[in-house]
Amino acid sequence: MSRPASGPAPARSTILVVEDDPSIRTLLTSALGAAGYSVVAAVTGQESMFKAGDRQPDLIVMDVMLPDADGFDLTRQLRAQGLYTPVLFLTARTEVEDRIIGLSSGGDDYVTKPFHVQEVLLRIRAILRRTGSSAPASAGRARPPLRYGDLLLDQDAHTVHRAGRPLRLSPTEFRLLACLMAQADRVLEKRAILQEVWQYDFAGDTRIVDTYIKNLRRKIDATPPALIHTVRGVGYCLRLADSSGAGTREP
Repeated sequence: MSRPASGPAPARSTILVVEDDPSIRTLLTSALGAAGYSVVAAVTGQESMFKAGDRQPDLIVMDVMLPDADGFDLTRQLRAQGLYTPVLFLTARTEVEDRIIGLSSGGDDYVTKPFHVQEVLLRIRAILRRTGSSAPASAGRARPPLRYGDLLLDQDAHTVHRAGRPLRLSPTEFRLLACLMAQADRVLEKRAILQEVWQYDFAGDTRIVDTYIKNLRRKIDATPPALIHTVRGVGYCLRLADSSGAGTREP
């Protein structure tokens, strides 16, 4: 087994490992336990759904190909039930389109098999770090809500409203919207968004940004007028009106 990355994780962080291969499951649970996490394991999709609701883990490591279910479908079911626990996919599917489909289902990141344990640990820490920043701030450190037009994002309550209507966003969608709102009316390059929201560059593949923008548009721009605009060849921006003609509605 590869040696885990140094530095213990907070003891309060619980990881649910969903993996039917006993050798991989043992490898991950041992490494995560040594890194300081509390680990819960599941072998089937049905078991994972029960434990996700019962144990309320901080993150789920989800094998895509389970004996009784597809990990992408399970993640969609979790999101439909209002569970937005971050999900890290383990997948043998190496095609970029497959990975994007997985992330579109509500996942937060992916690692392809075969993998190094250190990479899984680093991805987990990165996800927990960026989703943890969306948690309520401690006393004396309250952050002001972000407002733009009829869009309201409360960083401490982790809520979003458009025209007074509450919207459900995944942790990554929430961070992406906060990134756009914090720099509203500015055009943000895709690589800058990757750095801000994902904190690394996905091996240079910026299509993850396009995928999440599509997901976000379905929720934010369901109420007119459209706020999220594309500047072709550059990136995206949040603006009330596209008077320049540079922006379009498709990524």
